[in-house]
Amino acid sequence: MENLKDKKGAFAPVITLMLMAPLLTEILPGATRFSSIFVLPIEMTVWGGGVLLIRYAVRRWKLGWLSMLLMAVGLAIAEECLIQQTSLAPMVIKLKGETYARAFGVNYVYFLWAIIYEPAFVVFLSVYLVELIFPDRKDSMWISRGGMFAVIPLFLIGSFLAWFTWTQIARVKVFHLQAYNPPLIQIIIALAAICILIFIATRTLKNKQINQSTSIKPLSSLIMGISGAIWAILLYGIVLLGFGIAPHFPPLVAIAGGVILLAALPIAILPRFTASPFWTVIHQYGLVCGTIIGSMLAGQIGFIDTTGPDLYFKIITNLIAIILLVILGFKVKGRAKAS
Repeated sequence: MENLKDKKGAFAPVITLMLMAPLLTEILPGATRFSSIFVLPIEMTVWGGGVLLIRYAVRRWKLGWLSMLLMAVGLAIAEECLIQQTSLAPMVIKLKGETYARAFGVNYVYFLWAIIYEPAFVVFLSVYLVELIFPDRKDSMWISRGGMFAVIPLFLIGSFLAWFTWTQIARVKVFHLQAYNPPLIQIIIALAAICILIFIATRTLKNKQINQSTSIKPLSSLIMGISGAIWAILLYGIVLLGFGIAPHFPPLVAIAGGVILLAALPIAILPRFTASPFWTVIHQYGLVCGTIIGSMLAGQIGFIDTTGPDLYFKIITNLIAIILLVILGFKVKGRAKAS
């Protein structure tokens, strides 16, 4: 009976995680609008299924944050190069009507944004937020091995539907562009990169402890939240550059800034914060909450000239999210005091 209750209790985190991934990544920032909300089930199978599989692997094989990061980058590469191919196909959005930062068949500034944004929001933020919602379940796998083999076909079907609806329908009928088929060599490179990342994450790094002896005492939860918001806003600036908002801005400066400030610096500092004995769930909540709010605020820029249902949907969903985050914050604080 106890095992049955455990399986039943794990169902809620599974559904929440599969919904949270597209919610944080697509809906709350405004990438998926009310007029295109019909794609949510597809996003749940791709983003939700992908993060569920990654989390399962991390928990089952007791992998660390670096393994989780490598698999998350692999998921982003799959999305950008194999599924929707948005980093390879010519951009559908050109804010100033000019092609920006495209070379060797890759939108490389946009690609940089994607391999930072998607692992952060689809995987890390979604997982850590759901674990805050279900603290008693944060160390369990949530799905069994049989459940994993049920999620895999859902992920593959969702990936096919995402590819078809975007590359064969949206690009052609909505944006009035030709269907784009990447060169075979790019597909092979992407597949090889994904396989290498998964191998390193699950085999090379398996049972290896990353040295975190040089831990750093974390900043206050408020400062962590503000830092997360600033990071999300700066990251949104990278995608705006990718869309060509400033055609004469040097792409190499955008790449350097993105790599150093938005990727390398957080990777170097955050694990040291979380390894500190002073790191608590309140710090985790502050960082997650601030980053989500920063993303929602930055995404509002894309609605400057928008009216009607799409704008109202963005505002309403963001307000609901903030209210729920505040409620969660009180719960996290209460649990921290009780422990």
